[in-house]
Amino acid sequence: MWAGLPSARMARMDINSLLRTLPKVDELLKREDISALDRAHGRTLTLEALREALDAARDAIRAGTLAEVSADAIAGEAAARLAAKARRSLRRVINATGIVVHTNLGRSPLAESAVEAVAEVARGYSTLEYDVPSGERGSRHVHVEELICRLTGAEAAMAVNNNASAVLLGLAALSRRKEAIVSRGQLVEIGGSFRIPDIMRESGAKMIEVGTTNKTHLRDYENAITPKTGLILKVHSSNYRVVGFTEEVPIAELVALGAKHGVPVFEDQGSGVLIDLARFGLPGEPTVGASVAAGADLVSASGDKLLGGPQAGILAGTREVIAKLKKHPLARCVRLDKMTLAALEVTLRLYLDEERLLAEVPTLRMLTMPAAEVARRAGGLAGAIRDACGDVFEVATAADTSRAGGGSLPMEDIPTTVVALAPQRLSATVLEERLRLSEPAVIARIKDGRLLLDPRTLRLDEEPEVVAALVRAGRDAASQAGA
Repeated sequence: MWAGLPSARMARMDINSLLRTLPKVDELLKREDISALDRAHGRTLTLEALREALDAARDAIRAGTLAEVSADAIAGEAAARLAAKARRSLRRVINATGIVVHTNLGRSPLAESAVEAVAEVARGYSTLEYDVPSGERGSRHVHVEELICRLTGAEAAMAVNNNASAVLLGLAALSRRKEAIVSRGQLVEIGGSFRIPDIMRESGAKMIEVGTTNKTHLRDYENAITPKTGLILKVHSSNYRVVGFTEEVPIAELVALGAKHGVPVFEDQGSGVLIDLARFGLPGEPTVGASVAAGADLVSASGDKLLGGPQAGILAGTREVIAKLKKHPLARCVRLDKMTLAALEVTLRLYLDEERLLAEVPTLRMLTMPAAEVARRAGGLAGAIRDACGDVFEVATAADTSRAGGGSLPMEDIPTTVVALAPQRLSATVLEERLRLSEPAVIARIKDGRLLLDPRTLRLDEEPEVVAALVRAGRDAASQAGA
């Protein structure tokens, strides 16, 4: 029992001796490398990183995992911690997944002209709510209303901060303390647990479900109309499909029914399609303009899905309905900021010239990229990887599938050609992690034990960055194998 005491006492003496050799903060601050960190990051963060590095060393000594104290090691640890603190949380990643409107990665990237417009209004003052000709206060709605009307044929329009806000505002303005009729098959839930029934409840509207999950008839809507009915709501199932024995009522028939009973019809279209995508070999989706032409009193759509702009909710409809929305108290709560308005205005202007639109709006450019071009890009990327990485990876091209993403065009395959990598010295899972943790992060996907890179969602100037990240991953694998 007592025999172990001298050893324990000796261990404590060794620990205490090591702890006494830890450098003082003041001593570390005199080092040139720490002075450089101080100049780059400021005294407060530098001191914080040094103290954290010293605390980590103390913990390691007490745990018996650190047998030698080095001021160089402490300084290196502090530098690593400062780099982590300085790294922005929201930063660029490279999307090699083939999912074009990737919600987790920020949905639609903006056209360069839209990015320039954002920078311009962010850098200084702007005409956000100022009318230059009169020198008086203006309205932020004017920056996009005329464009939305021109592109959709609507009498009036406005934009809010996302489509969920657009639905909430429309319901609150038209059916608060009234009944809103909706098909049971359209009570959707999208990402982030956003549910139509929850939004309807928050708007103050009383939800009246009609029909069944797979079939809803016009008579179901008509039988539900009462003096308390505020509107008929149609929700486009943008993120799922009910297939087989199904039926839903076309918007034109709902409009005729609404007109018969004096009830407005509101369609939540979701994806924000402004042009006919079927012309480019993609599945046909109803456009906002088609719903407006069918007579819908109000149509809402997302700005950052198939429209290819910033996060926004587009509202197009009759003058009477849009006027009610603009005057509603919620309109101020969900209004757009100047930077989003700048990006949205420029994106909408690109729709006036289809050739420029398809060339400059990344989302539409990627979705409509010909299969031959994707295959050519895949072959070039595969060759660059072979040249740079040697035999670290088995590299091939293969036919695969891209996705529109963002809850748009669900279950629709977009043919693509991917670069498939079979790592020789590490697993595909480890390779995926190393790419994901690189700077910038490269986000790829794994299928059948191979890592896939889809050129459809890669910019040309990003391909060298992907190759460089693979070179680093291969070099790390080789050094570990050598060790």
